[in-house]
Amino acid sequence: GEAGSILKLGPDGTLQVFASGLNAPSAIAFLPNGDLVVADTGSHTIKQVDPNGGVSLIAGIDNVTGSADGPAHTATFNGPIGLAVHEDGGIYVADTYNDLIRFIRNGQVSTSTGSNRGFADGPSSGAQFDTPLGLALWNDKLLVADSGNGRVRVVEVNGDVWTLAGTGDGELRDGTLSQSGFVMPTAIAIDGGVIFIADGNAIRAIGRRAFPFVETIAGDRRGYVDGGSARSRFNRPSGLAFGGGGALLIADSDNQVVRAISDGGIGREAGQPDIDARRVSTGEFKALQPPRWPYDPPLDPREIAGTLGEIRGEISDGKKPVWFHNGLDIAGAYGELTKFIRTETVLDPNAAQNFGSSRELLRLPTIGYIHLRLGRDKNDTPFPDGRFQFDRDISGKLIDIRVRRGAKFAAGDILGTLNSMNHVHLIAGRSGSEMNALAALTFPGVTDSIPPVIEEVSLSTANWKEIETGPGHGRIKLTERTRVVVRAYDRMDGNAERRRLGVYRIGYQILSGGSPLAETDWKISFDRMPSNDAVPFVYARNSRSGATGETIFRYIASNRVSGEDFSEEFLELTALAAGEYTLRVYAADLFGNTASKDIILEVVK
Repeated sequence: GEAGSILKLGPDGTLQVFASGLNAPSAIAFLPNGDLVVADTGSHTIKQVDPNGGVSLIAGIDNVTGSADGPAHTATFNGPIGLAVHEDGGIYVADTYNDLIRFIRNGQVSTSTGSNRGFADGPSSGAQFDTPLGLALWNDKLLVADSGNGRVRVVEVNGDVWTLAGTGDGELRDGTLSQSGFVMPTAIAIDGGVIFIADGNAIRAIGRRAFPFVETIAGDRRGYVDGGSARSRFNRPSGLAFGGGGALLIADSDNQVVRAISDGGIGREAGQPDIDARRVSTGEFKALQPPRWPYDPPLDPREIAGTLGEIRGEISDGKKPVWFHNGLDIAGAYGELTKFIRTETVLDPNAAQNFGSSRELLRLPTIGYIHLRLGRDKNDTPFPDGRFQFDRDISGKLIDIRVRRGAKFAAGDILGTLNSMNHVHLIAGRSGSEMNALAALTFPGVTDSIPPVIEEVSLSTANWKEIETGPGHGRIKLTERTRVVVRAYDRMDGNAERRRLGVYRIGYQILSGGSPLAETDWKISFDRMPSNDAVPFVYARNSRSGATGETIFRYIASNRVSGEDFSEEFLELTALAAGEYTLRVYAADLFGNTASKDIILEVVK
């Protein structure tokens, strides 16, 4: 999609460009004569590719949107994404942003089913879809991955529509057809009567049991893990097909690889050797855009209100939800105009989400923007920009927004306005590979000459019993492996004195007689976004941060957390002889400022 090319995967796993010059191409399928048909989403057309890679137009008008039926050369589409080819050469099209299913045969385009955006089963003229994506022929019926409705729909030969599976509640839930839940179905493939669906970050199946049942066969959470279905992870799978030997091939979009499910488990079919090899460095990422802030004037510094890795929520006994902050918060004024900081093309068909909420967002391939009124001013009046597509209710009130796959935005284009959160939450990096924006982006005039503040260092046993200073002396006696907890925060030039930011990294070293026994061991580092599973490995009880209340960061400095890797560790005493030592704890920011605090220890054997 991003490259505008169709790639050919050889039997030996090598890739070569088969066709180019396309505009955010999506689904592909074969015509009976062996030519390829392509949903060229960004140009709003359906195109054909011959065996030599030559591209020609089947239907639609390049770069013209609409929903006109009729002769193929005058018919119009609106961001078509899904395709299915009938054995007689007829082409079904998921006309995604018209919320219609179209049909092309003998040079004529017709609407098979659908009307306005929404959800309704029934006759073709009244049936409704919401952002339909993947299509597949199911005997004489058509299956539709109805992404916005979270359902798998069926279109009969006469255009009537009914729901095969899904309740529409947006939950990943296995169960009977009427009780199952889908997050966002995007692609469908059928083999031997079994229906496979790419859904969110999972692969689902219907028909593998003696009774109709929806089950998750691989994945469930975002990530990149090969192996058995129970541990596999995907990142927005968007295409399914069957390859040689019956393997299910998966276009794992945001991981930028083709994966395969076979009897032996899940593996990588094509792409770079591993996910680390495909990641760009912060320096490479920084070079992809001009230095600027997401406001006007673009070169004027702004206050930083939040950094990567900060806790959101509170670690307590109440099992409250907690997560890592995955971006950089840049403060602004309510209703202030915001701008794109990088030139990019939208690839996610549902890139705009959470309309009207405080977390309204737009996700582009390498940059995400949250806490906005997309494409409109503070009074909810839309800007005159057709790239932002609004839905209204019968009274004319705005109720939703979509930004088409294939829409292009340049650095400096208007993004929207700040909502009540009064800051842009800026995400740097592809989904699943988020990186520290202060390192990966250039913000003119940003400086930091202020070291972090270490408020307190506490030591505990492995069972979290706090170890206190013994009576009559200032040393802490240690007899077993120990947990180290550091309460600390960071500050930056230009920030309000009250502002507390998370630190970039935490570590420590042991000294004997004033000399270090080893180099500083940086135990926690926020170069890249950790998994939210690692939150309790980074933050100790009573850590909390959010829009209101006191901000407290209590880092478990004895644990090791860096990117996707995290583990429980301790300050080990086995290598230390009995005697007195100094534990020197460090908190550092990304600009090289470091704070330290010494704790006098006595190791008792």
